[in-house]
Amino acid sequence: MPDSQPWQPDDHDADATDGPGTVPPAEAGPVLCGARLTDGRVVDVRLGGGRIEAVGTAGSLATSGPRLDLRGYLLLPAPVEPHAHSDTALTADGAGPGLPGPAPHRPEDIRRRATEAALLQLGHGATALRSHVRIGDVRGLAPLEATLRARRSLRGLTDLTPVAVPRLLTGVAGADNLAMLRDAVKMGAGAIGGCPDLDPDPAGYAEAVLEVAAEQGCPVDLHTDGDDPARLGRLAAMAGGLRPGVSLSPCAGLSRLPPQAAGRAADQLAAAGVTVICLPQGGCCGTEDRGSAPVRLLRAAGVRVAAGSGALRDVANPVGRGDPLEAAYLLASQHGLSAAEAYEAVSSVARAAMGLPGVRVEAGFPAELLAVRGERLAGVLSLAYSRIVVHRGRVVARTSAVREYCDSETVVALDLPRQGRPDPGPCGGP
Repeated sequence: MPDSQPWQPDDHDADATDGPGTVPPAEAGPVLCGARLTDGRVVDVRLGGGRIEAVGTAGSLATSGPRLDLRGYLLLPAPVEPHAHSDTALTADGAGPGLPGPAPHRPEDIRRRATEAALLQLGHGATALRSHVRIGDVRGLAPLEATLRARRSLRGLTDLTPVAVPRLLTGVAGADNLAMLRDAVKMGAGAIGGCPDLDPDPAGYAEAVLEVAAEQGCPVDLHTDGDDPARLGRLAAMAGGLRPGVSLSPCAGLSRLPPQAAGRAADQLAAAGVTVICLPQGGCCGTEDRGSAPVRLLRAAGVRVAAGSGALRDVANPVGRGDPLEAAYLLASQHGLSAAEAYEAVSSVARAAMGLPGVRVEAGFPAELLAVRGERLAGVLSLAYSRIVVHRGRVVARTSAVREYCDSETVVALDLPRQGRPDPGPCGGP
């Protein structure tokens, strides 16, 4: 296979942080040396200006910038997290050790949790995440403002997009929340959502969200269990054609429907262009039964299926990890997807669901990359211990794992794989 050649990106792929006419400073970008790609090639990858400048055979790329030795690593497009709950993350233990009771929801506490959760997920490889944030009730817009402050503090490390989530939107009780939803978009919420199933008028709730989204030109990301095929069909009919897009999650209730009803619902979602974001780890709001959407049925119907992590150590899932590679692992191990299909669900498909430009390890694409120690994708999903994360062309997180055995003679005699390398090589160690 020939080395990749530069391509001219579309205007909408431009880095969102660069204003009109902005020229990035000229400086030599790093070269990732000796990385293995999923097609088996071992390559060098030169980065610059937040993009991949060139991909060539190992040892072929010159640079005056730093070199990072990635021998023994598989280089992948970075995954993203399309369904997080940063404002409630890390609250499973209450207020903290020795302080029983509910976790505090002061703005400074939400900001701290949202920041810590985003960094944990960045360490797993997610260079962008979409986080659902509750607004309305007695807290008003304070949780959203706290999450936006976390987003600003994370700039350059990871991209955090808040989704404004009101509890009620219909009737007298929902009127104030509907006005607040519009204010949330003006404040900087990147999408709007909520849970129609919890409103006295689920269809009215969905219609209100879609109306605001059409007014403001923002995407919609709704929670629904999906166990009512008639309601799901009406939602799909209303969502059809809305741009920039509609996502539903977790839709675990579809798995409990009779096969014929589930198939009809899947066909309706596919016809409407709705994306389903499944949560292989289980529900995220404490109301859904454990389980996941019928991934294979949805894919067979032509529905675009992404995968997210959902709860991160909150009351809905006290052991949630927030790891996209674990979500991919569960899709492969429990839903019968191939390793490549499972990884696409947390990378390319999830990026499309979030409105992000595609990433491939080819010249011209955004330098959003994840290097994981291993040689094949299936092995990486199984044993994804050591990871190096690249966001906007620079290394932003590293996780290193070393496996040691007491009886080293046995290991040597059997020639078992080892984590370390005796020779650092010309690029130096990572």
